[in-house]
Amino acid sequence: MTLPQHTTVAVIGAGPAGLLLARLLERSGIDCAVLESRDRTYVEQRQRAGILEQGTVDALREAGATARLEAEGIPHDGIELGFGGRRHRVDFPSLTGGRRVWVYAQTEVVKDLIALRLESGLPMLFEAPVHAVEGFDADLCTVRYTHGGEERTLTADYVVGCDGFHGVARTAVPEGASRTFERTYPYSWLGILADAVPAYEELIYAHSERGFALASMRTPIVSRLYLQVPNGEDPGNWSDERIWDELDHRLGADASWRLNRGPITSKAVLPMRSSVTEPMRHGRLFLAGDSAHIVPPTGAKGLNLAASDVTVLARAFARLHTTGSTELLEAYSDTCLKRVWRAEHFSYFMTTTLHTDPGQSGFETRLQLSQLERITTSAFAAGELAENYTGLPID
Repeated sequence: MTLPQHTTVAVIGAGPAGLLLARLLERSGIDCAVLESRDRTYVEQRQRAGILEQGTVDALREAGATARLEAEGIPHDGIELGFGGRRHRVDFPSLTGGRRVWVYAQTEVVKDLIALRLESGLPMLFEAPVHAVEGFDADLCTVRYTHGGEERTLTADYVVGCDGFHGVARTAVPEGASRTFERTYPYSWLGILADAVPAYEELIYAHSERGFALASMRTPIVSRLYLQVPNGEDPGNWSDERIWDELDHRLGADASWRLNRGPITSKAVLPMRSSVTEPMRHGRLFLAGDSAHIVPPTGAKGLNLAASDVTVLARAFARLHTTGSTELLEAYSDTCLKRVWRAEHFSYFMTTTLHTDPGQSGFETRLQLSQLERITTSAFAAGELAENYTGLPID
């Protein structure tokens, strides 16, 4: 496929943010082109998030991209918090007026959106790395990229960078025109995929004296589990048996319950950090998803924040398309950042409440346990967690 010489919106990055935006623009009759530096196989197999908020599912429904999600996604109405040798369930619908989340892997969302884009026959290039974005502070943007060994140019009225923290869109912003706020956490996650039927119906978030653990899933027969480990940990130090034993210990296995074990098919260490770059708009260039913000995975917010960004942006482009008004486009950064900082705070809260800092004192541990106890005994505290976890309404 070749791209046109000009498009209304050039989207850099064929991850969930870029693809969802392209689909929403298509539904509004707005032309766009998508450029992705990696090949299709890599993009469709890249393991990332697995929890979809209510608002993300609603956006995918609006995009006509939920056929497989409705058939294969697993709705969850709560999570369990494990601490002090017991587990407590937080029921989402009763605390949020009916909101819930879905287990459906990011890889599957990406596959669905790519299939729809290809079915539509609209412009999308893989293996087309962008190396420059120019003119976004004037009346016409220029995107310079390489495809098939040739240097090529695409002009656009607007450019949306969905190409991540290290992507070209973010680095195209002139020095001094933005500010980045960051936090690095003193621990990482060892994440595994295992061909094992989950021994739990909903996610378990566990606080223990030996560190955090999370029991999640990808499908009814594939478990996704995590262990808190030191930064820089080598996954090779962890045998399958050691992983399963440690998961059992931290998740509170006993004579009546333990994990189902199976072959571990994937094993990787994931660093934990937070980052927000402000503003998210520079003239005709817009940043979305990881290009603008990163959250630690504890709050299940990364993919959902990206979906929120592009939903807001798609509505702004639709307003421009139908009325000629740029009001929503001009408000994009302020609109999104309110939600971004709320999600950052929730992710920070979940991370620091459930993990054990290497230098943590007994006093700090007791504060964590007190906070968890508060959630399990107060409808107000549980409701605050449930409201944030299932996702605030998209403005």
